[in-house]
Amino acid sequence: MLLKALDEADVSRVIEMAWEDRTPFEAIEAQFGLNQDGVIKLMRSHLKLSSFKLWRERTHGQTTKHVKLRSAAVTRHKANHRVKQF
Repeated sequence: MLLKALDEADVSRVIEMAWEDRTPFEAIEAQFGLNQDGVIKLMRSHLKLSSFKLWRERTHGQTTKHVKLRSAAVTRHKANHRVKQF
């Protein structure tokens, strides 16, 4: 999926998912069609430089951001303390 095809709400949701520690890049790809490189490009273009650098430092090498690297004990995408708002 091209970045141009995402509306503002989708871009906001991708950014939210990218910041979540337990949401793997594969989940973002399944929902929005953006692979890891696409997510990085989106984050670079929509965040301030300092926020983008902070996010990259946070996610670089993080095993929970990749399904193949995560522990079998990680079964949820969201943290337990998050409650879905209606």
